[in-house]
Amino acid sequence: MGSTAQGTLQNPLLKVPVITLYFWTSKLVITAMGEATSDFLVAHANPYLAVTGCGILFAVSLLLQIRKTHYHPVYYWFAVIMVSIFGTQIADVAHVVVGIPYRFTTATFLVALAAIIAAWKFSEKTLAIHSVHSTRRELFYWAAIVATFSLGTAAGDMTASSLGLGYFSSGLLFAALFAVAILAYLMMDTWEVASFWTAYILTRPLGASVADWLDKPTLSGGLGIGTSAVSGILATSVILILVFLRISRVDDPNRRTSRTPG
Repeated sequence: MGSTAQGTLQNPLLKVPVITLYFWTSKLVITAMGEATSDFLVAHANPYLAVTGCGILFAVSLLLQIRKTHYHPVYYWFAVIMVSIFGTQIADVAHVVVGIPYRFTTATFLVALAAIIAAWKFSEKTLAIHSVHSTRRELFYWAAIVATFSLGTAAGDMTASSLGLGYFSSGLLFAALFAVAILAYLMMDTWEVASFWTAYILTRPLGASVADWLDKPTLSGGLGIGTSAVSGILATSVILILVFLRISRVDDPNRRTSRTPG
């Protein structure tokens, strides 16, 4: 059977990007933008309408992504952007509106992520990122991503607020942990899956800590730049990154002639 737009049964087209420096850079910038945008919406819009609207946009972005037969940077990263904003709002609503302590929400989202990963492994027999090419695997993938964003948000807020580290110190802490996870991902093949998801979780509190440090008032431990300016700068950066990825295709897994099997 020849190759088609759908791929072949032996070599199906992948739906997620190659894990490179471009991936982690995009993820960190989008994470920071999601935090700043969420804070902006909370401050300048009705929080209930903001959460509802972002939830609808998230559902639309995920539907568009799943309907694609192969990886497309605009659709994929648009879904990540909406997860970044909506996932942040989920964790924030749980604490600010419902009043659940950060320690409890962190533990809850950690259990939820573990349950999703376990169900994914039981159903698909693999957690390899190189094998996300079917709708069911992609649904597990996005469910895990939503859980990582909510977990990362709660964990970052817990260290900055509940543990009193502040935004800058929290950023340094998560940057160090992220570096360790990336080194493990690059150097230890047997821990590839575990180190990838650990690094993925850590990008959320790392990016959020940086965004909070930039936009929060000086009395709260930030630089006081403001959510409007920070979210605007980061949104512009995200657009430039997406244009680059769309034109260059440097992170397109289906562009390569060989891939690691799932």
